[in-house]
Amino acid sequence: MKKITLTVAALLGWFGSVSAQIQDSIPTGYKAKKLKIEEVNFVSGYYNQNGNNSAITGGIGTEKLFDVANSLEIKLTKTDRRNRVHTISGELNIDFYSSASQDNIDPLTISSASKTDTHIYPTISWNMKNDQNHTTRGAMFSYSTEYDYKSLGFNVNFSKSSKDNNREITFKAGTYQDTYTAILPSELRPNGYSSGAQGDKSNLYHKPRNTYNGSISLSQIVNKRLQVLMIVEPTYQEGLLSTPFHRTYFTDGSEKVEKLPGTRFKLPIGFRGSYFLGDKIILRTFYRFYADNWGMKAHTFSLETPIKITPFVSVSPFYRFNTQTSIRYFAPYMQHDPNAEYYSSDYDLSAFQSHFVGSGIRFAPPGGIMGVRHFASLELRYGHFYRNAGTGMQSNIITLAAKFK
Repeated sequence: MKKITLTVAALLGWFGSVSAQIQDSIPTGYKAKKLKIEEVNFVSGYYNQNGNNSAITGGIGTEKLFDVANSLEIKLTKTDRRNRVHTISGELNIDFYSSASQDNIDPLTISSASKTDTHIYPTISWNMKNDQNHTTRGAMFSYSTEYDYKSLGFNVNFSKSSKDNNREITFKAGTYQDTYTAILPSELRPNGYSSGAQGDKSNLYHKPRNTYNGSISLSQIVNKRLQVLMIVEPTYQEGLLSTPFHRTYFTDGSEKVEKLPGTRFKLPIGFRGSYFLGDKIILRTFYRFYADNWGMKAHTFSLETPIKITPFVSVSPFYRFNTQTSIRYFAPYMQHDPNAEYYSSDYDLSAFQSHFVGSGIRFAPPGGIMGVRHFASLELRYGHFYRNAGTGMQSNIITLAAKFK
């Protein structure tokens, strides 16, 4: 885990000094307002998992993995001459992970595109809120890069609220245009096909994977204790939807690279509710139904109950349960029909039930954390995940989040 206080505080001070110099050149009659930092968020997390159903080795073998993730977000706000509030957010995410199973892509060398990798994905977004007509509109651009893929994303959004601000409808639409480098298992590479290792990347297939998503949500404040939201998020994907370094094994002993259809349509429908039990307890519930044209159906239910211990300290125990059916193309190790058109032994696509349980603790004193006025809050969360498919997979995640305002 990285020390974050000095880094974020220094950035906050630097941007503050810069923003103090930025003013509008609006003609007389309009009071110039400064571009200012509204909020700085820093999140650092550590994740590890273990299991014995790796898709890289055909549904058997180690799933051991760890990931260290860090995210820094800076929000700037500005009010224009028509009193519309503009928010510009910049976010930088960097993950470093190590995967024992990925080193089995090419077990004869540790110099292949495996074992460790760094994932970098910055985003920038803009939103404009107009209180006069109760609308918010915005856009977001993202970029993501990893050893074997690159992604460009673009999203737009529009919201309209009622005059009393008790109801809001939101529309979102976006796309992610990905390019996947098809690194194959060592024994399944055609003659002359590169390994994907550093210095051996000249002869590789590059495949597209495009995602188009949308969402419609409706939120409603029912009364002073109850708030509800309904959301529908259709998604369509096309291109290389299988993972080229996943092996599959068949009942006759043969072996091939995982193959899945080139299109997929997903339809999640979610319901969220927040109920305030007095001044100290909130019940936050969520239910989602999911279905796709690969045959998977899933139900997810979660409950989180923030409890205020003191006016400045709260704890948030949570639990999430998920159950799903498998896609029609899944089968365990050496159970695929050799004549099947599509096939996968990825246990993320199998039938299973999973449980995720944990808690968080949040500190938000009025004078700031450790007396630092702009250090608004600090939260530490821990969660444990268990999936019962195959031999079972378990993981743990610890997250530290700091907010500066």
